[in-house]
Amino acid sequence: MRIFLAGATGAIGTRLVPQLVAGGHTVVGTTRHAGKADRLRFLGAEPAVLDPLDRAAVIAAVEKAAPDVLVHELTALSAAGSPRAFTKAFVETNRLRTEGTDILLDAARAAGVRRVVAQSFGGWPYARTGGPVKTEEDPLDPDPVPAAAPGLAAIRHLEEAVTGYGEGLALRYGGFYGPGTSLAPGGPHVELVRKRRFPIVGDGAGVWSFLHIDDAAAATAAAVERGAPGVYNIADDEPAPVREWLPVLAAEVGAPPPRHLPGWVARPLIGGLFMVMMTSARGMSNAKAKRELGWTPAYPSWRVGFRELAPAVGDRRAA
Repeated sequence: MRIFLAGATGAIGTRLVPQLVAGGHTVVGTTRHAGKADRLRFLGAEPAVLDPLDRAAVIAAVEKAAPDVLVHELTALSAAGSPRAFTKAFVETNRLRTEGTDILLDAARAAGVRRVVAQSFGGWPYARTGGPVKTEEDPLDPDPVPAAAPGLAAIRHLEEAVTGYGEGLALRYGGFYGPGTSLAPGGPHVELVRKRRFPIVGDGAGVWSFLHIDDAAAATAAAVERGAPGVYNIADDEPAPVREWLPVLAAEVGAPPPRHLPGWVARPLIGGLFMVMMTSARGMSNAKAKRELGWTPAYPSWRVGFRELAPAVGDRRAA
């Protein structure tokens, strides 16, 4: 099949292109930067350099590619490694999930694209009531904290638009780790853990669902080929509270145990959204994706995957 991959040079895109090419697909991948075109060629894709919010350019590129499937992996989250950049990155990502999604879907319709697969997120949007692990049938948060409201609205927009396309699948990824993400050797979040600047807040009861970036790409490649339209949780097999996974991560990266910070102290420092993630977020069940996409994570637990985040011996001595 011919695949148009929007966001081909992001964390998922660079892992997804080789998997699609190995599967016999022809890939046209977008990038904002002409300097990354050679990287896409090296990976096996035909580059399309464009601004993803330039409606005319996107429609022209999709029509030229004449794809069978359009994959939407556009975010600005690679720029969210530092607290200062976090808000700006999410504002831009929200725009890509709303305006950018609408442009891509209009381009898909104009080009007669059969199937659309799009990146969504399930790391904190579920309702913070009931059990600790949610399925796709469970509601998203009806009363998000103010800091989460714009992001949740953008996620709702993307999912409703994509699943209303016809053959549209929205993949609610868990929290990424691995090459090209912020949770990788030398990545900003790993460095925060190593410097004991990533504490357990309050009771640390917020449940996280992790996802190795290669498993994210594999699930996306599966969704290109099969699966009924709808929403799918894409995460590993072991959702876990912060108080459980963070000490393991610290040990794996050669850091002392994480500090504990009372909620009342942390709230003005980290804000409402991070408080949710630390204390009340819910995890995700991946049963539907495993059943309907025929996908099984190669990293079934963060316990296995975090071992890859250990620094080299010289780095451990430096720490």
